[in-house]
Amino acid sequence: MRAPDLIAKRCVPCRGGTPPLTPEQAREYLAALPQWTLAPDAKRLSRTFTFKDFKQAMAFVNRVADVAEAEGHHPDLAIHWNRVGVELWTHAIGGLHENDFIVAAKIDGKAEEGGRGRSRADRDSPA
Repeated sequence: MRAPDLIAKRCVPCRGGTPPLTPEQAREYLAALPQWTLAPDAKRLSRTFTFKDFKQAMAFVNRVADVAEAEGHHPDLAIHWNRVGVELWTHAIGGLHENDFIVAAKIDGKAEEGGRGRSRADRDSPA
């Protein structure tokens, strides 16, 4: 799976009773999103984005909200002055679904749209 393939997809409704992705399946999807982190139990996906200031961070949050509404799949967000933590998982199934990776890929695109959205891992690297 590649990130452009995920971006081209749409989220599908997921109901309780649908099995979450196995850790192996989640790692396969994660290969398309190298800046995201898989929880040790492979039930959550997260990334921290770093921006120049609070205004850029909030503009990014608004773009993420647009993606979430369009896909009907909503991440958990933690907003700090110039950082936004994003965590995805499918509450109805208690783990990850393809939808989480679709939304993550689309969120990555929104970070690029608004300027410098670096991950925690690369925030200390030269720009």
